[in-house]
Amino acid sequence: MKLCSNAIADKNAWESKGYHLPSYDVKAVKENTDKAPVWVHFGAGNIFRAYHARLAQELIEKGIMNSGIVVAEGFDYEIIDKAYKPFDNLSILAILKSDGSVEKQVIGSVTASVKLDTAVEDDFDHLKKAFENKSLQLATFTITEKGYSLKGADGNFAKAVSEDMANGPEKCVSYIGKVCSLLYARYTAGGYPIAMVSTDNCSHNGEKLYGAIHEFAEKWAAGGVADKGFLDYVEDPKRVSFPWSMIDKITPRPDESVKDMIAADGVEDAEPVVTGFHTYVAPFVNAEESEYLVIEDDFPNGRPALEKAGVIFTDRDTVNNVERMKVTTCLNPLHTSLAVYGCLLGFTRISEEMKDDDLLKLIDTVGYKEGLPVVTDPGVVDPSEFIDTVVKKRLPNPFMPDTPQRIACDTSQKIPIRFGETIKSYIADPAKDVNDLNAIPLVIAGWLRYAKGIDDKGDAFECSPDPGLSKVTDALKGLAFGSDISFDDAKKVLDPILADSELFASDLVKAGLSDKIITYFISLMKGPGAVRETLHKSLA
Repeated sequence: MKLCSNAIADKNAWESKGYHLPSYDVKAVKENTDKAPVWVHFGAGNIFRAYHARLAQELIEKGIMNSGIVVAEGFDYEIIDKAYKPFDNLSILAILKSDGSVEKQVIGSVTASVKLDTAVEDDFDHLKKAFENKSLQLATFTITEKGYSLKGADGNFAKAVSEDMANGPEKCVSYIGKVCSLLYARYTAGGYPIAMVSTDNCSHNGEKLYGAIHEFAEKWAAGGVADKGFLDYVEDPKRVSFPWSMIDKITPRPDESVKDMIAADGVEDAEPVVTGFHTYVAPFVNAEESEYLVIEDDFPNGRPALEKAGVIFTDRDTVNNVERMKVTTCLNPLHTSLAVYGCLLGFTRISEEMKDDDLLKLIDTVGYKEGLPVVTDPGVVDPSEFIDTVVKKRLPNPFMPDTPQRIACDTSQKIPIRFGETIKSYIADPAKDVNDLNAIPLVIAGWLRYAKGIDDKGDAFECSPDPGLSKVTDALKGLAFGSDISFDDAKKVLDPILADSELFASDLVKAGLSDKIITYFISLMKGPGAVRETLHKSLA
């Protein structure tokens, strides 16, 4: 069976293997989208294919939408060439359920896949025409938090960004510059309203997108390279809105077992490939069953009725509270706790860690006992139910091929949000005592121990990529694994690190937590087996 428009016409072949096929006329949906596009998406990766595209398919099948999504990729163009074009923009979604079953469906809601590249004229013209069409209601984004950054590590605008700001909307080469060029085309075509919706997994994502686009509009207006009215257009929420959102759905890279299952079904060319940017792509996406998308309901040109596919629409404050609930209490801190100790204990799957009594006790304490008491209930999602789903259904799912090594990436940038906010809440609340925190200090001590790059057997391992880790690693060189480290020696090294409020969101020395963290760290460093022993004793 080939994954292409002609082959899926043979419904019996696919349905006999358990695949749900689009129950609508894919060709007619494409024609409708070409005439009157409603939805453009930037970022053609797995989360889009597993979530946004599936949402659109559900609405089309229910007769609520009659058009699909135009997807644009602006970073790794090989995704278009290797995961979309060869398969007529169709993809297979394999939903891996915690009960061991797999739900397979062919997604046909993507009507066009294009490269966000002004040098690829046909593709960019396709996008430009969509943006010039009054029918367009929203442009969504999954370009990662880094995609909204206009400046380099030195604090200066990146070369491409600086040149685009100086040259104006024509022939932009930077990512946000190209998006602004399309938005400028919409402005000049009639100033039609639109919602620019970041659905990236980062706090205040709409604010980040607005900041990047507004920066361009300001520079273009000041430099006289674009109509000054464009800045007014971007600043007018009745014409261009930037809703905030919270998204939560795990979509790891294509898994070998899923590839084998699809190939055994008779689907041809199921082998994943790796692009030049080290992106793993395949004609299929594997994803967990659980999903949450909460969006600020601010759409000046209307929107698809996505609430009929499970999306929650609310106000900005509620979106922010849901995001804080997830990131600071109910999911992300648990993930990072498992990542740090999973790497130290030699685990390669998060689901396997969930069979470990000590690690279960760790995340139970981090989430339920230390986090939930200070979380703000957003109202639209119950925190207790959310964390129950995470602990009992999502993380133990053996079919979700997620690794502690992947989650351990960039931990230095995650700690201030995932743990620092809870610590700040304890410090700020006169009814709380920060010294009652035990598991969170244990995780911080575990991360410092992780930075040594030595596992619990005493063997060296490679730490996951993290730009802030080297500063900690260098500072720890004087504290040797397996030696009898004195408290005073450890304190001289660790107090300057723990006092870094940028790293931990608070000065942990002033907060009174540093001595506890240092004590845990010394225990974790004693030698082989010390990580396991410390975990077990500290959470007894």
